[in-house]
Amino acid sequence: MGQDDMKDYKIGILYTTIAYIAWGVLPLYWKLIDYVPAIEILAHRIVWSLVFVLVIILISKKANQLVTTLKEISKNKTKLIGIIASSILITVNWATYIWAVNTDHIIDASLGYYINPLVSVLLGIIVLKERLLFWQGVSFVLAGLGVLILTIQYGSFPWVAITLALSFGFYGLTKKLAKLDSLIGLAMETMVVAPIALIYLGFLYNRGVESFTGATFDVQLLLIGAGVATALPLLWFAAGANRIPLSVIGILQYIAPTISLVLGVFLFHEHFTKAHFVTFLCIWTALLIYSLSKTKFLTSIQPKFTKDKSLGA
Repeated sequence: MGQDDMKDYKIGILYTTIAYIAWGVLPLYWKLIDYVPAIEILAHRIVWSLVFVLVIILISKKANQLVTTLKEISKNKTKLIGIIASSILITVNWATYIWAVNTDHIIDASLGYYINPLVSVLLGIIVLKERLLFWQGVSFVLAGLGVLILTIQYGSFPWVAITLALSFGFYGLTKKLAKLDSLIGLAMETMVVAPIALIYLGFLYNRGVESFTGATFDVQLLLIGAGVATALPLLWFAAGANRIPLSVIGILQYIAPTISLVLGVFLFHEHFTKAHFVTFLCIWTALLIYSLSKTKFLTSIQPKFTKDKSLGA
């Protein structure tokens, strides 16, 4: 690796790490406005994300690229459906996350983002026909066992964690299939749902129950800043991910849920039960096994009949 490549690599690590740290501490931001209904926060997040992203597009001189992409997608039904689907998925993800944070379910949200990488891989196997190795299969069984333990212990399905994992997993899949620039993609996704968000905010305003106009200036800034808090980590991630290998991103992505877990347990004193511990232990072990699944150590001790073969398609 040359000097320029090493410099680029270090910049990539820095940007990606900052992005995941920002996502990890994001619960602190939503807690500042936790008295505002989650759906109203979501509406502001969508609207101000669009405004902020459009400003960045204008500054970075990508307006022509946005217009060209819009014209292309309007003529391509498959891509149009993909953009609409990704808009719905990221909206569901944002809504669930904000609700989880503001109703003291940060631990559940953290669990969801630990499960997410495994969901993404599973979707790759099912949809993109990627191959599954023996130890990767073991990791999925362990993760499923962890979720099952939590479900049995509480007598209810951990819907927050599963909704976050599935929505973001499918969102990643639609993004991969659409192959759009991250900034342009976010602009188009927010364009799809922004009209609904504006109608909802207008409805609240007409009823006199919205939280923005009557709020103090600092609360107004926080609601506007929701767009910045959403878009900036995505821009940092895009700047970093293009400079470093996918395997490195795979390791760094656990920064965010780990920070969230620590915040939930130690700062917000959410109840961390034995069932939570066993579930997280299963997930962490599954992730470790998956990360090492292609190393010589694990491939050398897998059952002989599976060597050099894949499970599934």
